[in-house]
Amino acid sequence: MPSTMIELMPLNPTWVDIAIRLLLVVAAGALIGLNREAGGHAAGFRTTILVGLAACLAMIQANLLLTTMGKTPQSFVRMDILRFPLGILTGVGFIGGGAILKRGDLITGVTTAATLWIMTAIGLCIGGGQLVVGSAGAVVAFIVLSLFKWFDELISRRQKARVIIELTSSAYIAKIETAFDPLGYSFCFTDKSINDTDGTVHATYQVRWKHAGISGGATELLTAIEERYKVVSFEMTTTTT
Repeated sequence: MPSTMIELMPLNPTWVDIAIRLLLVVAAGALIGLNREAGGHAAGFRTTILVGLAACLAMIQANLLLTTMGKTPQSFVRMDILRFPLGILTGVGFIGGGAILKRGDLITGVTTAATLWIMTAIGLCIGGGQLVVGSAGAVVAFIVLSLFKWFDELISRRQKARVIIELTSSAYIAKIETAFDPLGYSFCFTDKSINDTDGTVHATYQVRWKHAGISGGATELLTAIEERYKVVSFEMTTTTT
């Protein structure tokens, strides 16, 4: 076992070593958690810190238990030390699964789940004594979640929405499917209902188009429809973070 690895994860960590690891993982969790909290996501400031602390404590416990096994530094290669981090990562998978919500075609919380996963990996690194690796991972994760978000918003992607339009006659159903083609919107008729009182038709359409940005161009689409017809219902069904 290289001497550098022995220094990073000593067989007998002192209270100072443990305190440094705990403080560093709290700082890393706070850095990433503030970004998520500012965005109003489910896993925010405290949640991110707690996930990192849990992973860190698990690795500290693994580190402390090494001395009770009667092993020397040269015996690391024969110890299944990976069971601790693998178990923690599996457990966090359940938390991440709970953060992902699906309603119809709309999926939210994927980035939140990924944030909890990377925070767990950061906590494992710091808890295991790899302070530089864990700290670097926290900085890179923060850059991805904050600065890279600007690039993400510039990418034009496929958007989907479900809209219900009130029509005076069923004859207009087919016309709408072609009326918005020049604007870049693809309307696909899916269902209709007729009001027995006044004979108006509520036609349901699945709309597809391409747009960049967080809003996905929903406001522009809704405005374009309302200029011509009465909108009964409008719902975005595009996958979000």
